[in-house]
Amino acid sequence: MPDSTDNIKKQTARSLKWNVIDRFATQILYAVTGIVLARTLSQEDFGLVGAILVFQSFATLFVDSGFSSALLQRKSPDQTDYSTVLWFNMAMACGLYVILFFAAPLIALWFDGDTRLIPLSRVMFLSFIISAASIVQTNRFMKQMNVRPIAATNAAGLAAGGIAGIVLALEGFGAWAIVWQTIVTNLVKTLSLWIISRWLPLLTFSWRSLRSFFAVGSGMMMTSFLNTIFQNIYSFLIGNRIGLTSLGYYTQADKWSKMGVMSVSNAFAASFLPTLSAVQDDPERFTRAVTKINRLTSYVMFPAIGLLVLIATPVFHCLFGVKWDASIFLFQLLLVRGIFTIATGLYNSYILSLGRSRIIVYTEILKDVVAIIGLVATFPFMSLSTPDDPVYGIRIMLYGQLIASAVTWLATLIISQRLSGHESFDYMMSMAPYIVVTMASCVTAWLVCIAVSNPWVECLVATSVFGAVYLGINALLGSKIQDEALHFIFKKK
Repeated sequence: MPDSTDNIKKQTARSLKWNVIDRFATQILYAVTGIVLARTLSQEDFGLVGAILVFQSFATLFVDSGFSSALLQRKSPDQTDYSTVLWFNMAMACGLYVILFFAAPLIALWFDGDTRLIPLSRVMFLSFIISAASIVQTNRFMKQMNVRPIAATNAAGLAAGGIAGIVLALEGFGAWAIVWQTIVTNLVKTLSLWIISRWLPLLTFSWRSLRSFFAVGSGMMMTSFLNTIFQNIYSFLIGNRIGLTSLGYYTQADKWSKMGVMSVSNAFAASFLPTLSAVQDDPERFTRAVTKINRLTSYVMFPAIGLLVLIATPVFHCLFGVKWDASIFLFQLLLVRGIFTIATGLYNSYILSLGRSRIIVYTEILKDVVAIIGLVATFPFMSLSTPDDPVYGIRIMLYGQLIASAVTWLATLIISQRLSGHESFDYMMSMAPYIVVTMASCVTAWLVCIAVSNPWVECLVATSVFGAVYLGINALLGSKIQDEALHFIFKKK
């Protein structure tokens, strides 16, 4: 048993390490491209693509149908399972593309009849067909806790797509630069995965296999569907009610905030779900794993989000000048909401690893009900603006969604603690020290930077002071999580 436990621990650590490397490298490449595009393209260009992404998100969701999560949750999927899911994904992708191809004029009609959206969307939607071919390949590597190939192919795709997007943007192609960046990124990533994995699907399709995934897959599908609605409804309404320029401001804030929030969330989910699934039948080991994961998540999440909120203004000024100032406060609000998003996603991983995906649907329904209440309450104010703040109404809307995310987090916390054998108080206590240390680090860095006017210097000084204070206080408090993390990073076994 100890050998098995140590082996799982090492596998999880390696998986988490490469997931973090993958997310970090991905965000660096994504950021470089995003900076050039944000400086070159207009707010309206980003608004055009943001309008298309609303529909693309739903298409991608239906292509996967939650079966990739079901594959991860299953202990030992076989070749028939993998092949069946692949063929299902491809069939769904092609079918949905045909529907969306002919629906393109209706999409344009919703956004003030802007006919530029018709050809843009018809090309952009090809990307989810390409992505559908990579889902199972990625899943196989994740199941093996072998994240290195995923990191390499992500980097290759983003590098190729970034080059294509930058060249087209500089040549004056506008929104088309973002569209072709997406196509090239997905194409290179998918081809690389197929070449590296050397896995070929069987020429078979098993309805029995597909039905066996339905219990977990359908639950995750419904959860993802509801979640996707409320991730994209804001863009859907902003573009229609306020216009594509305001949508461009929101899209930029949303994009850059997700770089921080989703990187942390996805790295943890990809690393921890296989681990928790492996010990789902051993309550004692499962409880120990959950305790360690809670602490590690808090140790990473709070300082990561806290630092980004702290340096948001100088970062935007360094990267974009003052062109996107209207996006800064939206970016900060979305980051704070991201804390609840990451924590809720983590708790859902606990629930999913136990095969209780239908419970996640109930928490998602609760989240959506509260989100609707917040949206209805703030909708009349969404179009408000001032001479100094063209997105004042969007701020009000995000305050309502922040409250909704907090309510969902609390409900998911209560449910997951009952299933995992923990008390809610234990969850809170595992987070509290890192919240306090993060706040102390933020205040110290802010005080040091009060007199700093150069945004580059402010970013450097704030990050250095924040990091020194955070690591120093945790060292003084004898943080075991920090000791283990530093030991793993700097020492090889």
